Amino acid sequence: MDTLPVIDISCLGNSGTIGHDRAVAEIGRACRHIGFFYVTGHGIADDLMTGMFQAAHTFFAQAAAQKAALSIETSRHNRGYVAFQGEQLEAGRAADLKEAFNIGLELPPDDPELRAGAPFRGPNQWPEDLPGWRAQMLGYYDRMLALADRLHRAFALDLGVEERFFVPAMKRPLAVLRLLHYPPVAQPDLADAAAIGAGTHSDYGMLTLLAQDEISGLQVRRRDGTWIEAPVIPGAFVCNIGDMLMRWSNDVYVSTPHRVINPPSQDRYSIAMFCDPAPDTVIACLPSCCSEERTARYEPTTSAAYLTGRLDATYAFRAEA
Repeated sequence: MDTLPVIDISCLGNSGTIGHDRAVAEIGRACRHIGFFYVTGHGIADDLMTGMFQAAHTFFAQAAAQKAALSIETSRHNRGYVAFQGEQLEAGRAADLKEAFNIGLELPPDDPELRAGAPFRGPNQWPEDLPGWRAQMLGYYDRMLALADRLHRAFALDLGVEERFFVPAMKRPLAVLRLLHYPPVAQPDLADAAAIGAGTHSDYGMLTLLAQDEISGLQVRRRDGTWIEAPVIPGAFVCNIGDMLMRWSNDVYVSTPHRVINPPSQDRYSIAMFCDPAPDTVIACLPSCCSEERTARYEPTTSAAYLTGRLDATYAFRAEA
Protein backbone atom coordinates (compact mmCIF):
# COMPACT_ATOMS: atom_id res chain seq x y z
CA MET A 1 0.00 0.00 0.00
CA ASP A 2 1.71 3.16 -1.24
CA THR A 3 -1.12 5.50 -0.28
CA LEU A 4 -3.34 5.81 2.77
CA PRO A 5 -6.99 4.82 2.36
CA VAL A 6 -9.57 7.58 1.93
CA ILE A 7 -12.90 6.67 3.57
CA ASP A 8 -16.23 8.46 3.08
CA ILE A 9 -18.03 8.41 6.44
CA SER A 10 -21.11 10.39 5.35
CA CYS A 11 -23.29 7.30 5.93
CA LEU A 12 -21.65 6.31 9.21
CA GLY A 13 -24.37 6.15 11.84
CA ASN A 14 -27.09 5.07 9.42
CA SER A 15 -27.05 1.50 10.72
CA GLY A 16 -28.09 -1.20 8.31
CA THR A 17 -27.32 0.79 5.18
CA ILE A 18 -24.76 -0.32 2.63
CA GLY A 19 -22.80 2.91 3.08
CA HIS A 20 -22.62 2.49 6.85
CA ASP A 21 -21.47 -1.12 6.68
CA ARG A 22 -18.93 -0.29 3.98
CA ALA A 23 -17.45 2.54 6.06
CA VAL A 24 -17.16 0.32 9.15
CA ALA A 25 -15.43 -2.40 7.12
CA GLU A 26 -13.03 0.06 5.48
CA ILE A 27 -12.15 1.68 8.81
CA GLY A 28 -11.53 -1.72 10.38
CA ARG A 29 -9.33 -2.80 7.49
CA ALA A 30 -7.25 0.37 7.72
CA CYS A 31 -6.85 0.07 11.50
CA ARG A 32 -5.68 -3.54 11.23
CA HIS A 33 -3.15 -3.01 8.44
CA ILE A 34 -1.71 0.52 8.39
CA GLY A 35 -3.28 2.32 11.36
CA PHE A 36 -3.81 5.50 9.29
CA PHE A 37 -6.62 6.66 7.02
CA TYR A 38 -8.29 9.82 5.75
CA VAL A 39 -11.96 10.59 6.34
CA THR A 40 -14.20 12.65 4.09
CA GLY A 41 -17.93 13.27 4.40
CA HIS A 42 -17.42 14.19 8.04
CA GLY A 43 -19.63 17.28 8.04
CA ILE A 44 -17.03 19.76 9.31
CA ALA A 45 -17.44 22.93 7.24
CA ASP A 46 -14.54 24.42 5.29
CA ASP A 47 -15.08 27.87 6.80
CA LEU A 48 -14.73 26.42 10.30
CA MET A 49 -11.36 24.95 9.35
CA THR A 50 -10.25 28.17 7.68
CA GLY A 51 -11.08 30.06 10.86
CA MET A 52 -9.16 27.59 13.00
CA PHE A 53 -6.01 27.92 10.92
CA GLN A 54 -6.30 31.69 11.01
CA ALA A 55 -6.59 31.46 14.79
CA ALA A 56 -3.48 29.27 14.94
CA HIS A 57 -1.52 31.78 12.85
CA THR A 58 -2.67 34.58 15.16
CA PHE A 59 -1.60 32.76 18.29
CA PHE A 60 1.85 31.72 17.08
CA ALA A 61 2.51 35.20 15.65
CA GLN A 62 2.44 36.66 19.16
CA ALA A 63 5.64 37.78 20.84
CA ALA A 64 7.72 35.06 22.47
CA ALA A 65 7.12 36.55 25.91
CA GLN A 66 3.34 36.41 25.46
CA LYS A 67 3.47 32.74 24.53
CA ALA A 68 5.97 31.90 27.27
CA ALA A 69 3.57 33.34 29.84
CA LEU A 70 1.30 30.36 29.03
CA SER A 71 4.08 27.77 29.20
CA ILE A 72 3.08 24.14 29.64
CA GLU A 73 5.91 23.91 32.16
CA THR A 74 3.68 25.72 34.65
CA SER A 75 0.88 23.16 34.22
CA ARG A 76 0.77 19.69 35.74
CA HIS A 77 -2.09 18.85 33.41
CA ASN A 78 -0.56 18.99 29.90
CA ARG A 79 -2.04 22.39 29.00
CA GLY A 80 -0.42 25.45 27.54
CA TYR A 81 2.37 26.55 25.22
CA VAL A 82 5.23 24.27 24.16
CA ALA A 83 8.23 26.24 22.93
CA PHE A 84 10.49 25.28 20.05
CA GLN A 85 12.55 22.20 21.02
CA GLY A 86 10.39 21.73 24.11
CA GLU A 87 9.66 18.11 23.18
CA GLN A 88 11.71 15.14 22.10
CA LEU A 89 9.49 12.54 20.47
CA GLU A 90 12.34 10.36 19.19
CA ALA A 91 14.99 9.20 21.64
CA GLY A 92 18.53 9.78 20.48
CA ARG A 93 17.72 12.73 18.25
CA ALA A 94 17.65 16.44 18.91
CA ALA A 95 14.48 17.97 20.28
CA ASP A 96 11.65 18.62 17.82
CA LEU A 97 11.71 21.79 15.73
CA LYS A 98 8.14 22.91 16.35
CA GLU A 99 5.99 24.89 18.75
CA ALA A 100 2.57 23.89 20.02
CA PHE A 101 -0.35 24.89 22.21
CA ASN A 102 -2.45 22.36 24.16
CA ILE A 103 -6.07 22.73 25.26
CA GLY A 104 -7.85 20.15 27.40
CA LEU A 105 -11.38 19.59 28.61
CA GLU A 106 -12.73 22.90 29.93
CA LEU A 107 -14.08 22.44 33.45
CA PRO A 108 -15.86 24.97 35.70
CA PRO A 109 -13.84 26.38 38.63
CA ASP A 110 -15.95 24.45 41.13
CA ASP A 111 -15.50 21.07 39.43
CA PRO A 112 -14.59 18.56 42.19
CA GLU A 113 -11.76 16.93 40.25
CA LEU A 114 -10.29 20.28 39.26
CA ARG A 115 -10.43 21.55 42.85
CA ALA A 116 -8.81 18.34 44.06
CA GLY A 117 -5.95 18.69 41.57
CA ALA A 118 -6.66 15.32 39.97
CA PRO A 119 -4.26 14.35 37.15
CA PHE A 120 -5.13 16.00 33.82
CA ARG A 121 -7.97 17.94 35.45
CA GLY A 122 -6.40 21.37 35.67
CA PRO A 123 -7.49 24.67 34.12
CA ASN A 124 -6.69 25.60 30.56
CA GLN A 125 -4.34 28.52 29.95
CA TRP A 126 -5.86 31.14 27.64
CA PRO A 127 -4.28 34.12 25.85
CA GLU A 128 -5.73 37.36 27.19
CA ASP A 129 -5.37 39.55 24.11
CA LEU A 130 -7.19 37.44 21.51
CA PRO A 131 -10.93 38.23 21.71
CA GLY A 132 -13.17 35.28 20.85
CA TRP A 133 -10.23 32.89 20.63
CA ARG A 134 -11.21 30.77 23.64
CA ALA A 135 -14.78 30.28 22.42
CA GLN A 136 -13.52 29.36 18.96
CA MET A 137 -11.20 26.69 20.35
CA LEU A 138 -13.83 25.19 22.63
CA GLY A 139 -16.40 25.07 19.83
CA TYR A 140 -13.98 23.17 17.63
CA TYR A 141 -13.04 20.88 20.53
CA ASP A 142 -16.69 19.83 20.89
CA ARG A 143 -17.05 19.25 17.14
CA MET A 144 -14.03 16.97 17.15
CA LEU A 145 -15.35 14.94 20.07
CA ALA A 146 -18.60 14.42 18.16
CA LEU A 147 -16.65 13.22 15.12
CA ALA A 148 -14.54 10.94 17.34
CA ASP A 149 -17.74 9.42 18.76
CA ARG A 150 -18.81 8.35 15.27
CA LEU A 151 -15.45 6.71 14.66
CA HIS A 152 -15.34 5.01 18.07
CA ARG A 153 -18.71 3.43 17.31
CA ALA A 154 -17.26 2.08 14.05
CA PHE A 155 -14.26 0.68 15.95
CA ALA A 156 -16.59 -1.07 18.40
CA LEU A 157 -18.63 -2.69 15.66
CA ASP A 158 -15.53 -3.81 13.79
CA LEU A 159 -13.91 -5.21 16.97
CA GLY A 160 -17.00 -7.22 17.85
CA VAL A 161 -18.26 -5.37 20.92
CA GLU A 162 -21.47 -3.40 21.47
CA GLU A 163 -21.63 -0.23 19.37
CA ARG A 164 -21.66 2.05 22.45
CA PHE A 165 -18.80 0.24 24.19
CA PHE A 166 -16.41 3.20 24.08
CA VAL A 167 -19.03 5.88 24.81
CA PRO A 168 -18.68 5.83 28.65
CA ALA A 169 -14.89 6.06 28.34
CA MET A 170 -15.20 9.28 26.35
CA LYS A 171 -17.32 11.09 28.94
CA ARG A 172 -15.11 13.82 30.44
CA PRO A 173 -12.20 12.58 28.29
CA LEU A 174 -8.50 13.38 28.45
CA ALA A 175 -8.82 14.70 24.92
CA VAL A 176 -6.31 17.39 23.94
CA LEU A 177 -6.67 19.89 21.13
CA ARG A 178 -3.20 20.84 19.90
CA LEU A 179 -2.23 23.65 17.54
CA LEU A 180 1.14 23.06 15.83
CA HIS A 181 3.58 25.29 13.95
CA TYR A 182 6.59 23.94 12.05
CA PRO A 183 9.06 26.58 10.80
CA PRO A 184 10.74 26.12 7.42
CA VAL A 185 14.18 24.57 7.07
CA ALA A 186 16.21 25.73 4.07
CA GLN A 187 17.45 22.28 3.03
CA PRO A 188 15.58 19.49 4.82
CA ASP A 189 17.87 16.54 5.41
CA LEU A 190 16.91 13.51 7.49
CA ALA A 191 20.53 13.17 8.55
CA ASP A 192 20.22 16.60 10.13
CA ALA A 193 18.19 16.50 13.36
CA ALA A 194 17.30 20.16 12.88
CA ALA A 195 15.11 19.22 9.92
CA ILE A 196 12.76 17.12 12.03
CA GLY A 197 9.64 18.88 13.23
CA ALA A 198 8.38 15.75 14.99
CA GLY A 199 10.66 12.77 15.45
CA THR A 200 9.55 9.24 14.70
CA HIS A 201 6.86 8.24 17.20
CA SER A 202 3.49 6.59 17.62
CA ASP A 203 0.66 8.50 19.26
CA TYR A 204 -0.02 7.65 22.86
CA GLY A 205 -3.79 7.50 23.17
CA MET A 206 -6.85 6.23 21.31
CA LEU A 207 -7.47 8.21 18.17
CA THR A 208 -5.92 11.28 16.54
CA LEU A 209 -7.83 13.56 14.17
CA LEU A 210 -5.45 15.77 12.20
CA ALA A 211 -6.21 18.76 10.00
CA GLN A 212 -3.34 19.93 7.77
CA ASP A 213 -2.91 23.25 6.01
CA GLU A 214 -1.81 23.30 2.38
CA ILE A 215 1.78 22.31 3.25
CA SER A 216 2.61 18.61 3.47
CA GLY A 217 5.24 17.10 5.76
CA LEU A 218 3.65 14.11 7.51
CA GLN A 219 5.21 10.73 6.73
CA VAL A 220 4.00 7.28 7.82
CA ARG A 221 6.15 4.15 8.22
CA ARG A 222 4.71 1.03 6.65
CA ARG A 223 5.06 -2.43 8.20
CA ASP A 224 8.03 -3.16 5.91
CA GLY A 225 9.90 -0.12 7.24
CA THR A 226 9.52 2.10 4.19
CA TRP A 227 8.07 5.59 4.49
CA ILE A 228 5.12 6.97 2.57
CA GLU A 229 3.83 10.52 2.37
CA ALA A 230 0.53 11.57 3.89
CA PRO A 231 -0.18 14.46 1.49
CA VAL A 232 -2.75 17.15 2.09
CA ILE A 233 -6.20 16.19 0.79
CA PRO A 234 -8.39 19.31 0.93
CA GLY A 235 -11.33 18.86 3.27
CA ALA A 236 -10.12 15.54 4.69
CA PHE A 237 -8.89 14.67 8.16
CA VAL A 238 -5.99 12.29 8.71
CA CYS A 239 -6.95 9.73 11.37
CA ASN A 240 -4.65 7.35 13.16
CA ILE A 241 -4.77 4.77 15.92
CA GLY A 242 -2.79 5.39 19.10
CA ASP A 243 -0.95 2.98 21.37
CA MET A 244 -3.75 2.88 23.94
CA LEU A 245 -6.29 1.53 21.45
CA MET A 246 -3.70 -0.93 20.17
CA ARG A 247 -3.32 -2.24 23.75
CA TRP A 248 -7.09 -2.30 24.28
CA SER A 249 -7.56 -4.32 21.08
CA ASN A 250 -4.68 -6.66 21.97
CA ASP A 251 -2.74 -5.62 18.85
CA VAL A 252 -5.65 -6.31 16.51
CA TYR A 253 -5.40 -2.63 15.61
CA VAL A 254 -1.96 -1.18 14.97
CA SER A 255 -0.44 2.09 16.10
CA THR A 256 1.92 3.19 13.37
CA PRO A 257 5.14 5.25 13.71
CA HIS A 258 5.16 8.54 11.86
CA ARG A 259 7.15 11.78 11.70
CA VAL A 260 6.96 15.33 10.38
CA ILE A 261 9.65 16.80 8.14
CA ASN A 262 9.83 20.60 8.19
CA PRO A 263 9.05 22.22 4.83
CA PRO A 264 11.86 23.89 2.86
CA SER A 265 10.41 27.35 2.30
CA GLN A 266 7.07 27.85 4.07
CA ASP A 267 5.75 27.58 7.59
CA ARG A 268 3.53 24.56 8.17
CA TYR A 269 0.53 24.52 10.51
CA SER A 270 -1.59 21.60 11.63
CA ILE A 271 -4.34 21.04 14.17
CA ALA A 272 -4.46 17.74 16.03
CA MET A 273 -7.18 16.40 18.29
CA PHE A 274 -6.01 13.59 20.55
CA CYS A 275 -9.15 11.75 21.64
CA ASP A 276 -8.23 9.84 24.79
CA PRO A 277 -10.46 8.26 27.46
CA ALA A 278 -11.34 9.56 30.92
CA PRO A 279 -8.52 9.20 33.50
CA ASP A 280 -9.91 6.21 35.41
CA THR A 281 -10.80 4.20 32.30
CA VAL A 282 -9.35 0.70 32.58
CA ILE A 283 -7.44 -0.33 29.46
CA ALA A 284 -7.60 -4.12 29.37
CA CYS A 285 -7.92 -6.63 26.55
CA LEU A 286 -11.34 -6.49 24.91
CA PRO A 287 -13.16 -9.81 25.36
CA SER A 288 -13.57 -10.09 21.62
CA CYS A 289 -9.81 -9.72 21.12
CA CYS A 290 -8.71 -12.40 23.60
CA SER A 291 -8.87 -16.16 23.21
CA GLU A 292 -6.89 -19.28 24.02
CA GLU A 293 -5.02 -18.74 20.78
CA ARG A 294 -4.57 -14.98 21.31
CA THR A 295 -3.94 -14.36 24.98
CA ALA A 296 -3.73 -10.86 26.46
CA ARG A 297 -0.39 -9.24 25.57
CA TYR A 298 -0.53 -6.33 28.03
CA GLU A 299 -1.23 -5.88 31.70
CA PRO A 300 -4.30 -3.74 32.46
CA THR A 301 -3.64 -0.07 33.14
CA THR A 302 -5.63 3.14 33.31
CA SER A 303 -5.77 5.97 30.84
CA ALA A 304 -4.17 8.45 33.25
CA ALA A 305 -1.38 6.10 34.32
CA TYR A 306 -0.46 5.21 30.77
CA LEU A 307 -0.47 8.78 29.47
CA THR A 308 1.53 10.03 32.45
CA GLY A 309 4.31 7.56 31.73
CA ARG A 310 4.47 8.48 28.06
CA LEU A 311 4.39 12.25 28.67
CA ASP A 312 7.12 12.05 31.30
CA ALA A 313 9.41 10.60 28.64
CA THR A 314 8.50 13.31 26.12
CA TYR A 315 9.01 16.46 28.21
CA ALA A 316 12.44 16.84 29.73
CA PHE A 317 11.17 19.23 32.41
CA ARG A 318 8.75 16.56 33.69
CA ALA A 319 11.55 14.03 34.17
CA GLU A 320 13.65 16.61 35.97
CA ALA A 321 10.86 17.75 38.31
